[in-house]
Amino acid sequence: MTKVILIHGNGGSTAGDHWLPWLERELSALGLDVINRTFPDNVKARAEFWLPFIEELGADDGTILIGHSSGAVAAMRYAETHRLLGSVLVGVCYTDLGDSGETASGYYRRPWQWEQIRANQKWIAIYQSTDDPLIPVAEARFVAARLKCSYFESNDRGHFLDSTEFPEIVRFVRRQLIGP
Repeated sequence: MTKVILIHGNGGSTAGDHWLPWLERELSALGLDVINRTFPDNVKARAEFWLPFIEELGADDGTILIGHSSGAVAAMRYAETHRLLGSVLVGVCYTDLGDSGETASGYYRRPWQWEQIRANQKWIAIYQSTDDPLIPVAEARFVAARLKCSYFESNDRGHFLDSTEFPEIVRFVRRQLIGP
């Protein structure tokens, strides 16, 4: 059975926030084994805690990681050294954006291994909004260009914090697993 691990963002986010509970229900209804847990160190989202936690949850070559913000960054770092089925990155960045908290997270200390991230997965999708107040759209466009992945851009979703549903992800995952 295909496993999906949902990874929330930092700043105290939890598994119960925004569209994550809805996405858990919808993907479970497709017959997927969905893990939606609040990650340790959820305020700072440090790599030293999050990456081992993803491994503890059993992420492997039959797993889809769906990460939001810091969760998307963690998914990319995990994919550098682990095989996955695929990933969905929402509100992703590749720099610390000049934010000391992001710098301290540990994700930006070394160069990105774009080829490895891509080679370790069958597919990758990115969702970004041009009006994201936290992550400039240029960040996600840069990541998409390096990963040569599916890229979906909207103009009015901000940092994807205001909605309680995210049907585009469900449709994308369904297409990847069962076709159109």
